[in-house]
Amino acid sequence: MLDTARYEAERRLTGSFVLAVGLAAFAGMMTLIAPGVIGEVDLEALAEQLPPGMVAAFDLRVMGTMAGFIALELYEFLWLVGLGAYIAYIGGGTIAGDVATGRMDTLLSAPISRERLLVEKYLALLTPILLANVAVFLTVFAASRVVNEPIAAADLLAVHALSIPYFLCCGAFGALASVMTAERAVAEGIAAGGVVGAFLLETIGAGANVDWLGTLSPMRYYDPLAVLTASEYDVAGAGILLAAAAVMLVAAAVVFREVDIA
Repeated sequence: MLDTARYEAERRLTGSFVLAVGLAAFAGMMTLIAPGVIGEVDLEALAEQLPPGMVAAFDLRVMGTMAGFIALELYEFLWLVGLGAYIAYIGGGTIAGDVATGRMDTLLSAPISRERLLVEKYLALLTPILLANVAVFLTVFAASRVVNEPIAAADLLAVHALSIPYFLCCGAFGALASVMTAERAVAEGIAAGGVVGAFLLETIGAGANVDWLGTLSPMRYYDPLAVLTASEYDVAGAGILLAAAAVMLVAAAVVFREVDIA
């Protein structure tokens, strides 16, 4: 059972470990320097120099606390956009990559359906998702205590737990892109670009008084800033993200079942 998922997870293990270490190193550095940066920056003066829309969109005034600083500098950009785009990117290569190299013919010669192959390859995306979550959580938790500015453990845990549905949604979008074209670079570009575009849609929509546009963005349903600074856990949003991931995965399976990969 799940032999393909296990094999694909093992293939991703080294890259996922390197990714997790890199993210943890950055998270540790930002957490350790945070007290010094917070003490030196005049947030009121900074806010007055920037357009009001930008200040509101990125909630810059919350940077005066450790939780707010880490939420903005780590989770709102590198985590939400960077890692989200990366998960979508590797999701974009799940099927298109094997089609491009000719490996797909070998895989489908085994007694396994296309739908199951797709799902098991998708499940292997949990390897980088879980490793990154564990590494960054432990690093931020420990580093914030080293500098005597501890972030609430429940909030930090919630940020990481609620990120899993978000990343699964990004990965499902990548999987859908992967079956729409046999060109790996195209699928990966659409997948990663879609996540970045969704972030811009949410940000621009909020700043231009067309907030309804943000309902199309997965970032609307996972807000690390609200979790860390206000202890607001959007469990319903996590459910919406999981439902969206399921819908995209089903759509990908339908397309993959009918597409000609010759």
